[in-house]
Amino acid sequence: MSDPLAALVARIRACRLCAADLPLGPRPVLRVAATARLLIVGQAPGTKVHETGIPWNDRSGDRLRDWMGIGRDAFYDETRIAIVPTGLCYPGRAAGGGDLPPSPSCAPTWFPLLLPLLDKVELTILAGGYAQAYHLGARRRATMTETVAAWRDYLPEILPLPHPSWRTTGWQRRNPWFEAELLPDLRRRVRALTDIIPPDR
Repeated sequence: MSDPLAALVARIRACRLCAADLPLGPRPVLRVAATARLLIVGQAPGTKVHETGIPWNDRSGDRLRDWMGIGRDAFYDETRIAIVPTGLCYPGRAAGGGDLPPSPSCAPTWFPLLLPLLDKVELTILAGGYAQAYHLGARRRATMTETVAAWRDYLPEILPLPHPSWRTTGWQRRNPWFEAELLPDLRRRVRALTDIIPPDR
């Protein structure tokens, strides 16, 4: 990790900006290195990720790694793959179930400082609607499904995905093009950017 990046990551991990609103307290979770050519942006840590401090260390992560065609060792090699959620800390549970949205102040505070230091990144995977809303802005379509269906329009810099939660199982069945067309392309790009041939899963 380069010195400016290391200094920024230290600032991020010490962040207490949203502390009063976080039910489990602040624990910013990210993995970055200046050499990473692939960036994964998700939503926000869940409880298991908060407890372990390891991003995507849950069933959603298992599904994402399957989509990408790589195993845990490659996925957590931060020299190849940077992982930064839209909200860096666990936001708590919503009244109707599921997690709350990422803190609205997190991404605007840290991404403008962080992204210029990740200047080797060639492809950013946006997993879920919150990541797409922040990074695509007016370029995203009316719905998450429409945004992901238009994935070719965002390449080669960005590839939108649904959030890989258990809820995506039914979505995949209703959208067979995702597995037939998008995932093979995603896996080719991941292998090309990370030099992982064959997949180590």
